[in-house]
Amino acid sequence: MFYRPEDGHGLPHNPFNAIVTPRPIGWISTRAGAGDNLAPYSFFNAVAYVPPQVMFASTSSKDDREGTKDSVAQIRESGVFCVNIVEYAARDAMNATSGAHAAGVDEFAVAGLEKRQCETIDCPRVADAPAALECTLTQIVKLPGEANFAVFGVVTGVHMRDDCLVDGRFDVTTFQPLSRLGYRDYARVTELFELKRPDD
Repeated sequence: MFYRPEDGHGLPHNPFNAIVTPRPIGWISTRAGAGDNLAPYSFFNAVAYVPPQVMFASTSSKDDREGTKDSVAQIRESGVFCVNIVEYAARDAMNATSGAHAAGVDEFAVAGLEKRQCETIDCPRVADAPAALECTLTQIVKLPGEANFAVFGVVTGVHMRDDCLVDGRFDVTTFQPLSRLGYRDYARVTELFELKRPDD
């Protein structure tokens, strides 16, 4: 099968995000004038080592946020955000925070999550997340499409849960990272294997 996106695919559901998988989930927490906010984004990744940088993309809007969603609106106002890593055990809480809640609703409270204050920025983080990346905004890029924005940030602080450090390594098997597939599908990391690079 081949299709041009502008012509449509003719399938019951869009296959695009099922093709680009698995995708890590950036659970983005923010704080601004409307209060604290927490929402998951599956268009998320690390993009540079030195300095460490991450990005996430927001691809829809809400009527109460003028062409975007709460996370982007709050980051525009505050200039900071935190990326919380989602583990399998937090799947239901993460899902609860994905709802289209009104601006000003605290999704930490909606999902029954404990929050902690970040160290380098004025922002909350998920207290029990396996890891959290405190970020300062570098740029918001408007992408083609009605409400598509890519948000880039430099990491200014890194939290790692003690039980996730094994023999000096951040060990993902201790918490089973949750990843997004297509449609309503998710996956978790349960086993690892190692490949040596040709120049090792």
